[in-house]
Amino acid sequence: MTEITGLYALWYRELKVFTRERSRIVGSVVNPLIWLVAFGGGLGSFLPIGSTGYIGFIFPGVLMLTVLFTAIFFGLYIVLDKRIDFFKSVLVAPITRVTLFSGKMLGGCTDAFLQAAILLFFGIPYTAFSLLIVVVFVLLLAMAITSLGLAIGSMLTSFEGFGLIQSFVILPLFFLSGALYPLDNLPAWMVVVTRMNPLTYIVDGMRGALYGINTFPLFLDLGVAALFSVVLIAVGTYAFKRMT
Repeated sequence: MTEITGLYALWYRELKVFTRERSRIVGSVVNPLIWLVAFGGGLGSFLPIGSTGYIGFIFPGVLMLTVLFTAIFFGLYIVLDKRIDFFKSVLVAPITRVTLFSGKMLGGCTDAFLQAAILLFFGIPYTAFSLLIVVVFVLLLAMAITSLGLAIGSMLTSFEGFGLIQSFVILPLFFLSGALYPLDNLPAWMVVVTRMNPLTYIVDGMRGALYGINTFPLFLDLGVAALFSVVLIAVGTYAFKRMT
């Protein structure tokens, strides 16, 4: 088995698992729409934000939320693979740990991107440039969070331990990113926290591309998103190399 063949096989397995689980596909559409309609419509009735409206304002944030939960819980499948002993057969395959991680990461990234792409059909009209920028941010976010999920999953052996990740990692990152509120007039401590949060720059970049509403320059948003992705890919690769 060559490294390329192993990489493709791992990626293709994750893609087939996703396409065969119709509940995941339905959930990827229904859950974000609930956020947009219920949350966006409810608060938007008395919190209008410029010409975009509140639903339009939070659309990049809901898109980001879709990728976050899809990608981070991909690490949970590592724990499941360990339970059913599938992972043992993969570990003894004649491929490097880097290829193993890359195949799983690309599979998770593809799943997250497909779910985000479904949501894009319910978004606003795009230009070629704005759609390209949004796709770039979605891919960078998907690679970063999938890598984080895989790194965490490689160190855990129980489903219960993984549940804490949602409460202590994903939700704080999301709610302190400005996904649901403007970054103007925040308390001083929140200004510091949001500026340190990489997701702030991802949602800001998508919002800037779609509506021209951005706090930071586009090159800064892209730079932070790219660095965030590279760092977490490196962390995930290192975690897989040390996994026993």
